Amino acid sequence: MNTNKIKLYGTLVIGLIAALLQFVFHQPLAAQWIISILGTILALIMFIDMIKVLRSGNFGVDLLAITAIVATIALGEYWAGWIVLLMLTGGDSLEEYAANKAKSELKSLLDNSPSKAHVLVNENVKDTDIDDVKVGDELLIRPKEQVPVDGIVYEGESSVDESSLTGESVPVDITAGSHVMSGSINGEVPFKMRAEKLASESEYQAIVKLVKESETNPAHFVRLADRYAVPFTIAAYIIAGLAWWISKDPIRIAQVLVVASPCPLILAAPIAFVSGMSRSSRNGIIVKSGTALEKISSAKTMAFDKTGTITRGKLVVNNVRIVNNFDDEIFYQYAASLEQNSSHVMAQAIIDYAENKGINMLDVDKVKEFTAEGIVGTINGHEVKVGTGKFVTSEDVDKVPGSAVYVSIDDKYAGVFSLVDEVRPEAKSTIARLKTYGFNNILMITGDKKETTDAVASQVGITKAYPSSLPADKVKIIRELPKEYHPTIMVGDGVNDAPALALADVGIAMGYKGANAASESADAVVLKDDLSKVGDVAKISDDTLKVAKQAVLIGILICTVLMIIAAFGLIPTIIGALLQEVVDTVTILYALRARSDKL
Repeated sequence: MNTNKIKLYGTLVIGLIAALLQFVFHQPLAAQWIISILGTILALIMFIDMIKVLRSGNFGVDLLAITAIVATIALGEYWAGWIVLLMLTGGDSLEEYAANKAKSELKSLLDNSPSKAHVLVNENVKDTDIDDVKVGDELLIRPKEQVPVDGIVYEGESSVDESSLTGESVPVDITAGSHVMSGSINGEVPFKMRAEKLASESEYQAIVKLVKESETNPAHFVRLADRYAVPFTIAAYIIAGLAWWISKDPIRIAQVLVVASPCPLILAAPIAFVSGMSRSSRNGIIVKSGTALEKISSAKTMAFDKTGTITRGKLVVNNVRIVNNFDDEIFYQYAASLEQNSSHVMAQAIIDYAENKGINMLDVDKVKEFTAEGIVGTINGHEVKVGTGKFVTSEDVDKVPGSAVYVSIDDKYAGVFSLVDEVRPEAKSTIARLKTYGFNNILMITGDKKETTDAVASQVGITKAYPSSLPADKVKIIRELPKEYHPTIMVGDGVNDAPALALADVGIAMGYKGANAASESADAVVLKDDLSKVGDVAKISDDTLKVAKQAVLIGILICTVLMIIAAFGLIPTIIGALLQEVVDTVTILYALRARSDKL
């Protein structure tokens, strides 16, 4: 059982014992003593904690609570003192419950993360927890599965999607001796590999680490709540002192200080921020801290990587060149029919393109695929090759922008497909939405060529684009932004974005495919393949900061009004303690509004 629960249950038990002593056994003095001893012990514990806070350079908000407990006990208002103790210990437990509730939602996002590896033992497959994979273990990677650990291929030929790790949208062909990274996605053909590293660098472990960080990183706004406590505490002491001086009744001190207990300050901001983090997690975004939410809300610049961020990392055909008088329909029909037998991701782009043209597929005989080169087969007695220029023909071939897939029929060069990375369909609307939130300085920083960069930027509505940018260039661009464009946000998905993500005031990683390095460097991680989530987290940040401020100010306003009323002796001490419970409940319930998607 944790400390907060022990304090709460202890307070309840002591209260029950005191009630029995006073109301059943008619021993009010014994009841007063037992509550007084409990109050003194807890006040001493709180005082020690407050000293630690003061030594760290911050002003804690516990001073008023300690004073209220001491004042009520010293003046014989011990039941009011017990209610204040119950309020404080119950408030701590409620905050912890709210935090754990939010964190459970964050952790639920891990349910679909890979946790097993197929270990080969004497050629028999044994499913093992990835944490138990040892260096040197032989693993089977099945089609479409994620590589669990870094390793070396020793049998099989396939292609793996490393776009989330490297920013390169074209799949990497692998064969015996090839290195494969944890987090990459296998293609259509199984292969066997030997583990080079433990699972500590896998996607699963990286996201677990993010969840742990989200539990421990404090929000900057919570420290601002401590600063609110300085004028609030001074005001409470002044009102209590004046009430005593004018009325000559020391009970007024206890009456004022009881309703001035700072639980709204202690609880409102952290509960609002943990609620906002919970809301983000339900929407597929892990936010590591409340500080990140606050900075996103006040940011002036949003910078995007291109590949895997603005684009999907999925190749599509954007141009076709048919030569040597080949019939268009035959060219598409032969190429797409043969590609139906290929495991390469470029093949699907060509198949989709032909199907969109209404092309009917044909049967293919004598199919043979050559890793990293292409595929060959026979259609209606004609030998068809699809792949690299050198593979399909000895003739000179056309050079085209983007990725090229060449075709030959009966060893005669027939044409070429030009493939480019597909722009996300939600990219344009996301950029427009961000502009409505005040992000007028939106950039795209990418390693791609100027022509491709300008075309994509124009398509999605970004006016400032920086092509041919290496990781060091991305850092330089972010660092040299004028002061009026800060705070800054960088959105990226790969290792090449990690330095810029770390440098920006807030880094947001598109980490849905295992962008471990990017996720480690980022302050927030999008776990769904959807760029519009960046717009979602911007709105959630605005909503959360607004609720946090409102919750704190509501608590301060109500407490101030109650203090003024109590100064005239209109609120008995025990009633004031009960009213403070109502104030806490109102403030906490208001702060929990930050969990709602309907704000």
